[in-house]
Amino acid sequence: MDPAPAVAAAMTEEAVVARFGTYLHAVRGLSPHTVRAYTGDVHHALGFARRRAVAWDAVDLPVLRAWLSSMVTGRLARATIARRGAAVRAFYAWAHEEGLVPTDPAVRLVTARAGTSLPTALAVPPAARLLDAAKDRAADGEPIALRDWAALELLYATGVRVGELVGADVDDLDMSSRLIRVMGKGAKERLVPYGVPAARALDVWLARGRPALATPTSGPALLLGRRGQRADQRQIRSAVHEAAQAAGVDDLAPHGLRHTAATHLLLGGSDLRTVQEILGHATLATTQRYTHVSADRLRLSYLQAHPRA
Repeated sequence: MDPAPAVAAAMTEEAVVARFGTYLHAVRGLSPHTVRAYTGDVHHALGFARRRAVAWDAVDLPVLRAWLSSMVTGRLARATIARRGAAVRAFYAWAHEEGLVPTDPAVRLVTARAGTSLPTALAVPPAARLLDAAKDRAADGEPIALRDWAALELLYATGVRVGELVGADVDDLDMSSRLIRVMGKGAKERLVPYGVPAARALDVWLARGRPALATPTSGPALLLGRRGQRADQRQIRSAVHEAAQAAGVDDLAPHGLRHTAATHLLLGGSDLRTVQEILGHATLATTQRYTHVSADRLRLSYLQAHPRA
C-alpha cells in the first residue's frame, strides 16, 4: 500500500494547511502577511472541493479547474485569481514533495496572468508638496507628527516597503553614512541609502519625538506609536493619506511612495540594476515596469516642450 494516502488521511485539512504555512514562513522566508494570504487561498480552494464532497487529499485537476471557473464566473479580479492559483500550485507541489498526496493535481493548472497595470507615482512637484505638508504638520513638535515626517521622508528617499520600514530598529541606521538596513522579502537583508532631507527628519525624530513616546518596553524599534510600542503599517498608511490630503495631491498609499521613488530614480538617470538593488526586487523584470512610467513622463514632457512634437 502506498504510504502517502495513509499519512494524508491522518491529517485534517486545518492541520495540513497550518503545516504548509509553517513551511512558507520557515523555509521560504515569506512574511506573515504573505503566509496568511497563501493559506487563505488554499482554504478557499479546499472549501470549494469539500462542498463537492472531495477531500483535500483527493482533489484532482478537474476540481481545481472548476474552482478557477467559479471565480471567473463570479467576476473576481484577474490578479486575485492568479494569486489563488499560484498558492494552490505551491501547496500541492509541497504536499507531493512531503509525501502527503501520491500525485500533484495542480502541476498542469494554468491561470491567466495578472494584469500589468502601471504603478501610480507622483510627479516631482507633488511629491515635494506632500513631504512639505508632513514637515509643516511636525512644526509644533508633536511626537506623532515628527514620526510621520521621518517615516514619509524615509519612504520616499529609500523606496522601502512600509513593512520593511516599521520593522527597522534604531541600530539599523548608519547616521554617518546615511544608510538604513532593512529586512526584505525572503528574509533578505539590504542596505539602502537616504538623503539629507530624510536625515534631518530622522535627527529631529530621534532627538525629540522618539524619547517622548518611548517606554521601558519599547525595545529598539525605530518608529513608535502613541503607547510606545513599535508603529504598525496601518499608522504609517494613515500618515501618508493625511499628508496627501493636506498637500492637495492625488491620494496614494505608502507603496505609492515606493513607486514614486523608483520612477524618480530612473528619471534622474539611475540604471535599472541600481534601482533593483535599492528596491530589493528579486528579478530585474519587476524593476523594468518603471521604465514604462518613465517613458510616459518623458513623452509627455516632449509633447509639451518640443515645438514640432
